[in-house]
Amino acid sequence: MASMCSSVSNSSSFLVSNPISPFRSKSKLSTIRCAVGEVISEAKVSALAEPLLLRAVKGEKVERPPVWLMRQAGRYMKSYQLICEKYPSFRERSENVDLVVEISLQPWKVFKPDGVILFSDILTPLPGMNIPFDIVKGKGPIIYDPLRTAEDVSKVREFVPEEFVPYVGQALTTLRAEVKNEAAVLGFVGAPFTLASYVVEGGSSKHFSKIKRMAFSQPQVLHALLQKFATSMARYVKYQADNGAQAVQIFDSWATELSPADFEEFSLPYLKQIVDSVKLTHPNLPLILYASGSGGLLERLSLTGVDVVSLDWTVDMAEGRRRLGADVAVQGNVDPGVLFGSKEFITKRIDETVKKAGNYKHILNLGHGIVVGTPEENVAHFFEVAKGIRY
Repeated sequence: MASMCSSVSNSSSFLVSNPISPFRSKSKLSTIRCAVGEVISEAKVSALAEPLLLRAVKGEKVERPPVWLMRQAGRYMKSYQLICEKYPSFRERSENVDLVVEISLQPWKVFKPDGVILFSDILTPLPGMNIPFDIVKGKGPIIYDPLRTAEDVSKVREFVPEEFVPYVGQALTTLRAEVKNEAAVLGFVGAPFTLASYVVEGGSSKHFSKIKRMAFSQPQVLHALLQKFATSMARYVKYQADNGAQAVQIFDSWATELSPADFEEFSLPYLKQIVDSVKLTHPNLPLILYASGSGGLLERLSLTGVDVVSLDWTVDMAEGRRRLGADVAVQGNVDPGVLFGSKEFITKRIDETVKKAGNYKHILNLGHGIVVGTPEENVAHFFEVAKGIRY
């Protein structure tokens, strides 16, 4: 006799064991009721409900692309501007556990993205490496004593996150408890070459003449610095994962200032070191790599072994897919400037991007961070449209 079955889902929580700290995750408890004649049987099926973003990266079948935005917590939000008025120092905002959690959760509470990224900065580890810095309003990062010689580099310590940035681990643990598994909690680090660029140049740069002088006249000095950053950032990724990060993005913002040959010498080996080291201890942790203006380096980015390559908007999504191959997940890549357009235009660009990316291993995002002055209502529209997509 044929049976008619229906499924009723209930949510329950349980503890997932972690060698460092426990996190609460959601399990979906399905009760299947099958009527056969007059007999009713019930069977309970328990399955871990992972966040959509993690399932998409793994290549599982999902109903829509997960979506989050780089710099989704930041200056375009009125709620963030109010915090800035009360706490004008960026370092205070990014190094205070309560403020980090509050700011990280601001976009989560309003837009419900599929990724909640830690509010921090790629330069946060520098003081713990004996490199003093500050972020000055209107000027950006300032390195007080730029590194220019072998002696300077010899004074750089390897980073011990537990000692120097305990607030990062505490904030990530709190974010996991707040978000549960409704979204993936994301951490991030700077890549060795990008970090080296800041500390050698003394801050942001247009021409990168100082680090290129070091690369081409004292390559052994630069390699020594890059090695310290690679070892330290691998440790930092693991620390973030052990404290709650479910995926970690590596920002190599300035690597695209290098020629392909120089990228292969001064960036690629150190990125690969980080990935290889992390995968030894955290084989299931998704690693995302972002480098702005990376169209000329796409194939080399995938050689790092990361799980996801984040494309900037200057790369056609369909072309990027072809060049990277089916095994590599992609993230992106709507032009942040699109968010200044009409709602109809924003919808059109989202649809085009998702169509080109296809329904496999794609995280919808911008091709760079949200620009200051972006209308908050347009960000809300972006998320509304994205979350309404069905493959």
